[in-house]
Amino acid sequence: MRFVDVSRLAAGAVAAHRSRSLLTALGIAVGIAAVVLLTSIGEGVHRFVLAEFSQFGTNIIAVTPGKTETFGLSGAQISNVRPLSLDDSAALARIDQVIAAMPVVQGNAEVEFEGNTRRTMILGVGSELPKVWSMNVSTGRFLPPDDERAPRAFVVLGSKVRSELFGDRNPLGQRVRVGGDRYRVMGVMESKGQFLGFDLDDAVYVPAAKALELFNRESLMEIDLVYRSGASAQSVRTSIERLLRARHGSEDFTVTTQQQMLDVLGSVLDVLTFAVAALGGISLFVGGVGILTIMTIAVRERRAEIGLLRAIGARRAQVLRLFLLESLLLSAVGGLAGLGVGLGLAATIKFVAPSLPVHPSLEYALLAELLAIAIGLAAGMLPARSAALLQPLDALRAE
Repeated sequence: MRFVDVSRLAAGAVAAHRSRSLLTALGIAVGIAAVVLLTSIGEGVHRFVLAEFSQFGTNIIAVTPGKTETFGLSGAQISNVRPLSLDDSAALARIDQVIAAMPVVQGNAEVEFEGNTRRTMILGVGSELPKVWSMNVSTGRFLPPDDERAPRAFVVLGSKVRSELFGDRNPLGQRVRVGGDRYRVMGVMESKGQFLGFDLDDAVYVPAAKALELFNRESLMEIDLVYRSGASAQSVRTSIERLLRARHGSEDFTVTTQQQMLDVLGSVLDVLTFAVAALGGISLFVGGVGILTIMTIAVRERRAEIGLLRAIGARRAQVLRLFLLESLLLSAVGGLAGLGVGLGLAATIKFVAPSLPVHPSLEYALLAELLAIAIGLAAGMLPARSAALLQPLDALRAE
Protein backbone atom coordinates (compact mmCIF):
# COMPACT_ATOMS: atom_id res chain seq x y z
CA MET A 1 0.00 0.00 0.00
CA ARG A 2 1.48 3.29 -1.12
CA PHE A 3 1.93 6.31 1.12
CA VAL A 4 -0.64 8.21 -0.97
CA ASP A 5 -3.20 5.51 -0.26
CA VAL A 6 -2.42 5.62 3.47
CA SER A 7 -2.82 9.40 3.43
CA ARG A 8 -6.18 9.18 1.68
CA LEU A 9 -7.43 6.60 4.17
CA ALA A 10 -6.31 8.80 7.08
CA ALA A 11 -7.95 11.93 5.64
CA GLY A 12 -11.14 9.97 4.88
CA ALA A 13 -11.30 8.61 8.43
CA VAL A 14 -10.96 12.14 9.85
CA ALA A 15 -13.59 13.53 7.47
CA ALA A 16 -16.00 10.67 8.15
CA HIS A 17 -16.36 11.68 11.80
CA ARG A 18 -16.58 15.46 11.42
CA SER A 19 -18.06 16.30 14.81
CA ARG A 20 -15.64 14.12 16.72
CA SER A 21 -12.66 15.35 14.71
CA LEU A 22 -13.75 18.97 15.17
CA LEU A 23 -14.02 18.63 18.94
CA THR A 24 -10.66 16.85 19.14
CA ALA A 25 -8.94 19.51 17.03
CA LEU A 26 -10.64 22.18 19.12
CA GLY A 27 -8.76 21.03 22.22
CA ILE A 28 -5.45 21.56 20.43
CA ALA A 29 -6.67 24.86 18.94
CA VAL A 30 -7.52 26.26 22.37
CA GLY A 31 -4.07 25.31 23.67
CA ILE A 32 -2.26 26.88 20.71
CA ALA A 33 -4.38 30.04 20.91
CA ALA A 34 -3.56 30.32 24.62
CA VAL A 35 0.16 29.88 23.98
CA VAL A 36 0.18 32.45 21.16
CA LEU A 37 -1.83 35.01 23.12
CA LEU A 38 0.10 34.64 26.38
CA THR A 39 3.50 34.71 24.68
CA SER A 40 2.39 37.76 22.68
CA ILE A 41 1.65 39.57 25.93
CA GLY A 42 4.91 38.33 27.47
CA GLU A 43 6.95 39.40 24.45
CA GLY A 44 5.14 42.74 24.42
CA VAL A 45 6.02 43.37 28.07
CA HIS A 46 9.59 42.28 27.30
CA ARG A 47 9.97 44.79 24.48
CA PHE A 48 8.20 47.53 26.43
CA VAL A 49 10.50 47.28 29.46
CA LEU A 50 13.66 47.11 27.35
CA ALA A 51 12.46 50.10 25.31
CA GLU A 52 11.83 52.01 28.53
CA PHE A 53 15.44 51.47 29.59
CA SER A 54 16.85 52.15 26.14
CA GLN A 55 15.06 55.49 25.71
CA PHE A 56 17.85 57.14 27.71
CA GLY A 57 20.49 55.64 25.44
CA THR A 58 22.78 52.65 25.84
CA ASN A 59 26.03 54.47 26.62
CA ILE A 60 25.05 55.09 30.23
CA ILE A 61 26.76 53.89 33.39
CA ALA A 62 25.21 54.32 36.84
CA VAL A 63 27.19 54.56 40.06
CA THR A 64 25.30 53.96 43.30
CA PRO A 65 26.46 54.05 46.93
CA GLY A 66 27.12 50.78 48.73
CA LYS A 67 28.62 47.56 47.39
CA THR A 68 25.52 45.69 46.28
CA GLU A 69 24.53 43.17 43.62
CA THR A 70 21.50 45.07 42.38
CA PHE A 71 20.47 46.63 39.08
CA GLY A 72 22.05 49.88 40.24
CA LEU A 73 18.72 51.72 40.23
CA SER A 74 18.10 54.88 42.21
CA GLY A 75 17.33 54.28 45.85
CA ALA A 76 20.04 51.73 46.65
CA GLN A 77 20.74 51.54 50.37
CA ILE A 78 23.68 53.49 51.67
CA SER A 79 25.83 50.98 53.49
CA ASN A 80 29.18 52.77 53.40
CA VAL A 81 30.98 55.27 55.61
CA ARG A 82 31.79 57.65 52.79
CA PRO A 83 28.74 58.52 50.64
CA LEU A 84 28.78 59.57 47.02
CA SER A 85 29.34 63.31 46.82
CA LEU A 86 29.12 66.16 44.35
CA ASP A 87 32.93 66.13 44.24
CA ASP A 88 32.82 62.47 43.18
CA SER A 89 30.50 63.45 40.33
CA ALA A 90 32.84 66.24 39.23
CA ALA A 91 35.85 63.90 39.36
CA LEU A 92 34.08 61.24 37.30
CA ALA A 93 33.25 63.83 34.63
CA ARG A 94 36.99 64.28 34.03
CA ILE A 95 37.57 60.65 32.96
CA ASP A 96 38.85 60.52 29.38
CA GLN A 97 36.00 58.61 27.70
CA VAL A 98 33.22 60.21 29.78
CA ILE A 99 31.23 62.90 27.98
CA ALA A 100 29.22 64.03 31.00
CA ALA A 101 28.46 63.01 34.58
CA MET A 102 25.37 64.00 36.52
CA PRO A 103 24.49 63.69 40.23
CA VAL A 104 20.98 62.46 41.04
CA VAL A 105 18.87 62.97 44.18
CA GLN A 106 15.22 62.01 44.30
CA GLY A 107 12.37 62.79 46.69
CA ASN A 108 8.87 64.21 47.02
CA ALA A 109 7.79 67.68 48.09
CA GLU A 110 5.06 70.26 47.56
CA VAL A 111 5.40 72.75 44.70
CA GLU A 112 3.33 75.93 45.07
CA PHE A 113 2.49 78.89 42.85
CA GLU A 114 -0.06 81.57 43.83
CA GLY A 115 -2.13 79.22 45.95
CA ASN A 116 -1.95 76.28 43.54
CA THR A 117 -0.17 73.41 45.28
CA ARG A 118 0.91 70.05 43.93
CA ARG A 119 2.92 67.34 45.63
CA THR A 120 5.25 65.85 43.07
CA MET A 121 8.59 64.15 42.47
CA ILE A 122 11.64 66.34 42.97
CA LEU A 123 14.74 65.40 41.02
CA GLY A 124 17.99 66.98 42.10
CA VAL A 125 20.26 66.85 39.04
CA GLY A 126 23.02 68.67 37.24
CA SER A 127 23.08 70.89 34.18
CA GLU A 128 24.09 67.92 32.00
CA LEU A 129 20.69 66.17 32.27
CA PRO A 130 19.62 66.82 28.63
CA LYS A 131 22.82 65.16 27.44
CA VAL A 132 22.88 62.28 29.95
CA TRP A 133 19.17 61.34 29.91
CA SER A 134 18.44 62.39 26.31
CA MET A 135 15.68 64.78 27.41
CA ASN A 136 14.94 68.10 25.76
CA VAL A 137 13.59 71.43 26.99
CA SER A 138 10.46 72.62 25.18
CA THR A 139 10.39 76.15 26.61
CA GLY A 140 13.21 78.22 28.08
CA ARG A 141 16.41 76.39 28.99
CA PHE A 142 17.71 73.87 31.49
CA LEU A 143 19.60 74.52 34.71
CA PRO A 144 22.78 76.56 34.10
CA PRO A 145 26.24 75.08 34.83
CA ASP A 146 26.66 76.76 38.23
CA ASP A 147 29.06 75.74 40.98
CA GLU A 148 27.55 72.42 42.05
CA ARG A 149 28.18 73.13 45.74
CA ALA A 150 26.50 76.57 45.66
CA PRO A 151 24.03 76.69 42.76
CA ARG A 152 21.43 79.38 42.23
CA ALA A 153 17.78 78.62 43.06
CA PHE A 154 16.52 77.76 39.60
CA VAL A 155 13.92 75.13 38.73
CA VAL A 156 12.76 73.42 35.53
CA LEU A 157 9.21 72.05 35.43
CA GLY A 158 7.88 68.85 33.94
CA SER A 159 5.12 69.42 31.37
CA LYS A 160 2.36 68.08 33.66
CA VAL A 161 3.44 70.20 36.63
CA ARG A 162 3.59 73.26 34.40
CA SER A 163 0.04 72.60 33.18
CA GLU A 164 -1.32 72.01 36.71
CA LEU A 165 0.27 75.10 38.26
CA PHE A 166 0.21 77.67 35.44
CA GLY A 167 -2.50 76.57 33.02
CA ASP A 168 -2.15 78.78 29.92
CA ARG A 169 0.18 81.30 31.59
CA ASN A 170 3.85 81.57 30.70
CA PRO A 171 5.83 80.12 33.63
CA LEU A 172 9.24 81.44 32.59
CA GLY A 173 10.66 83.86 35.11
CA GLN A 174 7.94 83.17 37.68
CA ARG A 175 8.83 82.18 41.22
CA VAL A 176 7.53 78.96 42.76
CA ARG A 177 7.99 77.39 46.17
CA VAL A 178 9.55 73.93 46.28
CA GLY A 179 9.47 72.44 49.75
CA GLY A 180 9.26 75.92 51.27
CA ASP A 181 12.14 77.49 49.32
CA ARG A 182 11.64 79.94 46.46
CA TYR A 183 12.93 79.08 42.99
CA ARG A 184 12.80 80.91 39.68
CA VAL A 185 11.43 78.92 36.73
CA MET A 186 14.06 78.53 34.00
CA GLY A 187 12.25 76.22 31.59
CA VAL A 188 9.74 73.47 30.88
CA MET A 189 10.73 69.97 29.74
CA GLU A 190 9.28 68.20 26.73
CA SER A 191 6.79 65.46 27.54
CA LYS A 192 8.70 62.22 28.19
CA GLY A 193 5.97 59.98 29.62
CA GLN A 194 6.46 57.27 32.21
CA PHE A 195 9.54 55.26 33.01
CA LEU A 196 8.86 52.04 34.96
CA GLY A 197 6.02 53.66 36.88
CA PHE A 198 7.68 57.07 37.35
CA ASP A 199 5.95 59.91 35.52
CA LEU A 200 8.82 62.09 34.33
CA ASP A 201 6.35 64.79 33.27
CA ASP A 202 5.00 65.03 36.83
CA ALA A 203 8.35 66.16 38.23
CA VAL A 204 10.44 69.26 38.82
CA TYR A 205 14.19 69.51 38.37
CA VAL A 206 16.36 71.45 40.80
CA PRO A 207 20.15 71.55 41.37
CA ALA A 208 21.41 68.46 43.19
CA ALA A 209 22.93 70.50 46.05
CA LYS A 210 19.54 72.14 46.70
CA ALA A 211 17.88 68.71 46.75
CA LEU A 212 20.43 67.43 49.28
CA GLU A 213 19.55 70.35 51.55
CA LEU A 214 15.81 69.94 50.96
CA PHE A 215 15.79 66.24 51.87
CA ASN A 216 18.55 66.55 54.51
CA ARG A 217 20.76 63.95 52.86
CA GLU A 218 24.52 63.52 52.82
CA SER A 219 24.83 61.16 49.87
CA LEU A 220 23.76 61.30 46.28
CA MET A 221 21.42 58.48 45.32
CA GLU A 222 23.20 57.96 42.02
CA ILE A 223 25.71 59.39 39.59
CA ASP A 224 24.88 58.81 35.92
CA LEU A 225 27.57 59.02 33.28
CA VAL A 226 27.41 58.93 29.50
CA TYR A 227 30.51 57.86 27.60
CA ARG A 228 31.62 58.29 24.00
CA SER A 229 30.08 56.11 21.32
CA GLY A 230 32.55 53.40 20.36
CA ALA A 231 34.30 53.39 23.71
CA SER A 232 34.43 50.13 25.63
CA ALA A 233 31.94 50.05 28.49
CA GLN A 234 34.25 47.73 30.41
CA SER A 235 37.25 50.05 30.10
CA VAL A 236 35.17 53.03 31.21
CA ARG A 237 33.85 50.99 34.13
CA THR A 238 37.40 50.04 35.13
CA SER A 239 38.43 53.71 35.08
CA ILE A 240 35.43 54.63 37.26
CA GLU A 241 36.22 51.92 39.79
CA ARG A 242 39.90 52.86 39.92
CA LEU A 243 39.11 56.54 40.52
CA LEU A 244 36.47 55.95 43.19
CA ARG A 245 38.61 53.39 45.03
CA ALA A 246 41.38 55.98 45.18
CA ARG A 247 38.97 58.63 46.49
CA HIS A 248 37.09 56.39 48.98
CA GLY A 249 39.86 54.06 50.04
CA SER A 250 37.72 50.98 49.34
CA GLU A 251 35.16 49.68 46.87
CA ASP A 252 32.09 50.97 48.71
CA PHE A 253 30.05 51.63 45.56
CA THR A 254 28.37 49.74 42.72
CA VAL A 255 29.01 50.45 39.04
CA THR A 256 26.37 49.18 36.61
CA THR A 257 26.47 49.59 32.85
CA GLN A 258 23.31 50.01 30.81
CA GLN A 259 24.05 46.75 29.01
CA GLN A 260 24.20 44.91 32.34
CA MET A 261 20.78 46.25 33.24
CA LEU A 262 19.40 45.22 29.85
CA ASP A 263 20.97 41.75 30.09
CA VAL A 264 19.54 41.12 33.56
CA LEU A 265 16.13 42.43 32.60
CA GLY A 266 16.21 40.45 29.38
CA SER A 267 16.92 37.19 31.20
CA VAL A 268 14.18 37.86 33.76
CA LEU A 269 11.67 38.73 31.05
CA ASP A 270 12.64 35.65 29.04
CA VAL A 271 11.74 33.54 32.06
CA LEU A 272 8.44 35.43 32.33
CA THR A 273 7.62 34.78 28.66
CA PHE A 274 8.51 31.11 29.04
CA ALA A 275 6.35 30.87 32.17
CA VAL A 276 3.24 32.25 30.45
CA ALA A 277 3.93 29.94 27.50
CA ALA A 278 4.01 27.01 29.92
CA LEU A 279 0.58 28.03 31.20
CA GLY A 280 -0.75 27.77 27.67
CA GLY A 281 1.07 24.45 27.35
CA ILE A 282 -1.27 23.01 29.97
CA SER A 283 -4.12 23.48 27.51
CA LEU A 284 -2.04 21.73 24.87
CA PHE A 285 -1.53 18.79 27.22
CA VAL A 286 -5.30 18.57 27.71
CA GLY A 287 -5.73 18.60 23.93
CA GLY A 288 -3.20 15.77 23.66
CA VAL A 289 -5.21 13.72 26.14
CA GLY A 290 -8.25 14.32 23.92
CA ILE A 291 -6.40 12.97 20.87
CA LEU A 292 -5.26 9.93 22.85
CA THR A 293 -8.84 9.22 23.91
CA ILE A 294 -10.33 9.65 20.45
CA MET A 295 -7.66 7.56 18.74
CA THR A 296 -8.07 4.77 21.30
CA ILE A 297 -11.81 4.76 20.62
CA ALA A 298 -11.14 4.79 16.84
CA VAL A 299 -8.93 1.72 17.09
CA ARG A 300 -11.62 -0.19 18.97
CA GLU A 301 -14.33 0.84 16.52
CA ARG A 302 -12.27 -0.06 13.45
CA ARG A 303 -10.86 -3.43 14.42
CA ALA A 304 -12.61 -5.04 11.45
CA GLU A 305 -11.12 -2.46 9.08
CA ILE A 306 -7.69 -3.11 10.53
CA GLY A 307 -8.17 -6.87 10.11
CA LEU A 308 -9.24 -6.41 6.50
CA LEU A 309 -6.22 -4.22 5.75
CA ARG A 310 -3.90 -6.78 7.29
CA ALA A 311 -5.64 -9.63 5.43
CA ILE A 312 -5.12 -8.00 2.01
CA GLY A 313 -1.41 -7.48 2.67
CA ALA A 314 -1.00 -4.25 4.64
CA ARG A 315 2.06 -4.43 6.83
CA ARG A 316 2.11 -3.47 10.49
CA ALA A 317 4.22 -0.41 9.71
CA GLN A 318 1.58 0.79 7.26
CA VAL A 319 -1.23 0.36 9.82
CA LEU A 320 0.89 2.22 12.36
CA ARG A 321 1.50 4.98 9.82
CA LEU A 322 -2.24 5.20 9.07
CA PHE A 323 -3.27 5.98 12.64
CA LEU A 324 -0.30 8.25 13.25
CA LEU A 325 -1.30 10.26 10.19
CA GLU A 326 -4.83 10.61 11.56
CA SER A 327 -3.58 11.97 14.89
CA LEU A 328 -1.12 14.18 13.01
CA LEU A 329 -3.93 15.63 10.88
CA LEU A 330 -6.06 16.35 13.94
CA SER A 331 -3.22 18.09 15.79
CA ALA A 332 -1.93 20.01 12.74
CA VAL A 333 -5.38 21.29 11.74
CA GLY A 334 -6.15 22.21 15.35
CA GLY A 335 -2.76 23.91 15.63
CA LEU A 336 -3.29 26.02 12.51
CA ALA A 337 -6.73 27.03 13.71
CA GLY A 338 -5.27 27.93 17.10
CA LEU A 339 -2.56 30.04 15.45
CA GLY A 340 -5.20 31.97 13.52
CA VAL A 341 -7.34 32.53 16.62
CA GLY A 342 -4.37 33.46 18.81
CA LEU A 343 -2.92 35.93 16.30
CA GLY A 344 -6.39 37.37 15.70
CA LEU A 345 -6.96 37.90 19.42
CA ALA A 346 -3.53 39.50 19.80
CA ALA A 347 -4.24 41.86 16.90
CA THR A 348 -7.67 42.70 18.34
CA ILE A 349 -6.24 43.49 21.78
CA LYS A 350 -3.54 45.64 20.19
CA PHE A 351 -6.19 47.55 18.24
CA VAL A 352 -8.70 47.93 21.10
CA ALA A 353 -6.11 48.67 23.82
CA PRO A 354 -3.01 50.09 22.08
CA SER A 355 -1.47 50.98 25.45
CA LEU A 356 -1.29 47.28 26.38
CA PRO A 357 2.05 45.88 25.18
CA VAL A 358 1.17 42.97 22.88
CA HIS A 359 3.65 41.69 20.31
CA PRO A 360 3.09 38.29 18.62
CA SER A 361 6.31 36.30 18.40
CA LEU A 362 6.81 34.27 15.23
CA GLU A 363 9.30 32.02 17.01
CA TYR A 364 6.85 31.09 19.75
CA ALA A 365 4.03 30.66 17.22
CA LEU A 366 6.08 28.20 15.15
CA LEU A 367 7.26 26.44 18.30
CA ALA A 368 3.65 26.10 19.47
CA GLU A 369 2.63 24.56 16.11
CA LEU A 370 5.54 22.11 16.21
CA LEU A 371 4.65 21.28 19.80
CA ALA A 372 1.04 20.60 18.76
CA ILE A 373 2.24 18.23 16.04
CA ALA A 374 4.58 16.49 18.49
CA ILE A 375 1.78 16.11 21.02
CA GLY A 376 -0.48 14.71 18.31
CA LEU A 377 2.13 12.13 17.31
CA ALA A 378 2.87 11.22 20.93
CA ALA A 379 -0.81 10.89 21.78
CA GLY A 380 -1.50 8.78 18.69
CA MET A 381 1.51 6.49 19.13
CA LEU A 382 -0.02 4.12 21.70
CA PRO A 383 -3.35 3.59 19.88
CA ALA A 384 -1.51 3.26 16.53
CA ARG A 385 0.85 0.67 18.01
CA SER A 386 -2.01 -1.34 19.45
CA ALA A 387 -3.71 -1.25 16.02
CA ALA A 388 -0.55 -2.40 14.27
CA LEU A 389 -0.12 -5.33 16.69
CA LEU A 390 -3.63 -6.70 16.11
CA GLN A 391 -3.69 -10.14 14.49
CA PRO A 392 -5.74 -10.18 11.24
CA LEU A 393 -8.00 -13.03 12.33
CA ASP A 394 -8.64 -11.56 15.77
CA ALA A 395 -9.47 -8.20 14.21
CA LEU A 396 -11.82 -9.75 11.64
CA ARG A 397 -13.70 -11.64 14.33
CA ALA A 398 -14.72 -8.24 15.75
CA GLU A 399 -17.06 -7.91 12.76
